[in-house]
Amino acid sequence: MTAVHGRALRVDAVRNHERITVAASEVFEELGSEASLEEVARRAGVGVATLYRRFGNRDTLVAAVLEHVMTSEIEPALSADTGDPWRDLVDALAASIDVLAAHRVLIRLAREADAIKVDVVDRYLRSMDQLLCRARDAGLVRPELLARDLAAVVVMCVSVIHPQDPSGADRRRYLALLVDGMRPSGTLLPEPATEPEV
Repeated sequence: MTAVHGRALRVDAVRNHERITVAASEVFEELGSEASLEEVARRAGVGVATLYRRFGNRDTLVAAVLEHVMTSEIEPALSADTGDPWRDLVDALAASIDVLAAHRVLIRLAREADAIKVDVVDRYLRSMDQLLCRARDAGLVRPELLARDLAAVVVMCVSVIHPQDPSGADRRRYLALLVDGMRPSGTLLPEPATEPEV
């Protein structure tokens, strides 16, 4: 195999990976547990053998789709630096919640398949911790606030999502309420059960 041919195959593999994960994201949201890998392959425009060769099984595909959502839709919002650390932090939380709201079925499938990778969560927490440190250094948040507290804010807001609120009014309301509690206060938060490394 020539080097040029090898590069073409790698580019093709990357393209197929992208097409499959994007198609799978749509199929999972539409069909949930009924989604078949054959339907994903059809929508991605690849052979089902290509899909199985690349991902092996449904759980591996779910994990890959979740990682794709994190890297393509959430992580860009975590790299913002507008010069306003508070705004950057709140916007990152809002973006995380909005993306997860748009992928509720995928999140459920990932939990069921135990397909939420530790390294993906760690990467998210490290990015949030950077935003938190900037806001803390500027005196804009409680000094005792941890990145895991921000992850809990996201989880709490996602938990109030429901079909009767397609515009997301409730999640925005509760995010506003929760982030108000992140501001400096004369009363310290109770200690967490543990303090894991970020």
